[in-house]
Amino acid sequence: MAVSTRNWSAEVTEKSDALDLEQDVFAQDDPKAIASSLKRSADRSERRKGEPFRSAMSMLTFYINRAGKNLPAKQHQVLEAAKDELRGLYGRKRTDR
Repeated sequence: MAVSTRNWSAEVTEKSDALDLEQDVFAQDDPKAIASSLKRSADRSERRKGEPFRSAMSMLTFYINRAGKNLPAKQHQVLEAAKDELRGLYGRKRTDR
């Protein structure tokens, strides 16, 4: 398998046309900080095709799904909580957990 084929998800995260992400945004341990960073990136982006909320949520979901079993349980919980924080920042309904 070629290197470019194996690492396509990392390239999407780094070079997405939708968002210019802040470095190590998904490694943070504060859901509010992650959500705020994604919101800033989505709101500033002039290359995204959809609305800012949708782009930010898509990037967060993409990262969680691609990390899969390699994502520690604690970080998975932080990222799931960041989804609710992101919803709140955009005035969307938060889910009950």
